[in-house]
Amino acid sequence: MATVAELKAVLKDTLEKRGVLGHLKARIRAEVFNALDDESEPRPSLSHENLLINELIREYLEFNKYKYTASVLISESGQPVVPLDRQFLIRELNAFEESKDNTI
Repeated sequence: MATVAELKAVLKDTLEKRGVLGHLKARIRAEVFNALDDESEPRPSLSHENLLINELIREYLEFNKYKYTASVLISESGQPVVPLDRQFLIRELNAFEESKDNTI
């Protein structure tokens, strides 16, 4: 008969292999942050440069499916919830878009 410690170890290993444990930890961190966030304290205004940098970071996070990390970035930085227009970013950064995979 398996001990409780052995069952916990197997459960943890299974959740890690499925990638669920990391998602759960990230979700818990995001929820704790949201619960502790003081919405009465105003955020400093974003400079144009920081707005663009944060938007690039958000795009990276969302591309890699780090949605909880992206939600914390948006909440903590004061970045607009609605992403900036991709064409606007391309123009502002003097970048170009690869037509094959829509990457900047």
